[in-house]
This record gives sequence, structure tokens and C-alpha cells, in this order.
Amino acid sequence: MPNRQLDHTQHRPARPAFALRYLVHDFEVPMNVGSVFRIADALGVEMIHLTGASAVPPNRKLRRTSRATEQHVPFRHDDDPLPLLHELKAAGYRIVSLELTSASIDIRDLPVAAGERICLVLGSENRGVSQALLDGSDQTVHIPMLGVHSSMNVATACAIATFEIIRAFPVPPA
Repeated sequence: MPNRQLDHTQHRPARPAFALRYLVHDFEVPMNVGSVFRIADALGVEMIHLTGASAVPPNRKLRRTSRATEQHVPFRHDDDPLPLLHELKAAGYRIVSLELTSASIDIRDLPVAAGERICLVLGSENRGVSQALLDGSDQTVHIPMLGVHSSMNVATACAIATFEIIRAFPVPPA
């Protein structure tokens, strides 16, 4: 059988195998929020929490980048992320911020237990994850940078971190 590209009608979506959410704080660029929706849809993230000044659907630029995935990925908006952080912790989520800090670990070294619930905190395009959110996090992870810059586009970093977290989840027995 020849190796040929499949079209969208041949795609069969899989169900998420784990509980992973995003807390997206102060993403002011609608295209970045749209990209996060698309990543969440593609990788099976259960919910997006948009907080602060983050662009919120409906938004034309967000929708164009998301390719309408904001209609399929549950989301909610809260002005203040700190009460939400406490709510997520009370619901059993481990809060993991994606930021290069003095205490962050390589994302590839993040231990993930079977049945664990994780909320990945993503910060502003310009300022990163706020100190208040870092203080409320259970863990901070970073993506090792091999070039001269210490960061990359936040949506790209989100995709890499999500993929690494998904890979770290133990595979349930068949």
C-alpha cells in the first residue's frame, strides 16, 4: 500500500486519556490564544482557563488561528487567576508553571503519576508567568534552550510542554 497523506475526513478523533488543563494568563495576542485552542484540541487537553487580559472567544483573529477549535475545547474566563488556582488545587490538580526560574526543572524530568491531574500555567507573551502564579505553583518546568535566546513563542512552548507531559503519563494497561 502506498504511503499517502490522509485528508481531514479520514481522521478519527481519539478520546483524552488523562486530565490536563491550561491556565492561560494575560495572553493579549488573539493568535496565541487561538493557537493554544488548536493545540488543546489536537493533544486532548480537557479545558482551557483564560485569565486576566487574555483574548476570549468570540474573537475573529482567535477563531482564524484556532480553526474553530474554540467551539470544541471547553473554556472559561476569570479575571483573577489566583482564586482559580486555589479552586484547581482543591479539585486535586497539580499546578505546573512553564517558566525558566531559579527552581525550574527540565520538562523532560517532570514526574507524572498514573491518574494524576495537572494544570499547566502559561504566562504573558512579554512578562511570562507572574510571581504570584509561580508562588502558587507546585512545580515549575522549563524547556531547555540550545540557542542564544532564553525563550520561544508561548504557543510553541505550550505545544512542546503538552507533548512532554502527555509522554510522561503512564500508559494504562491494555
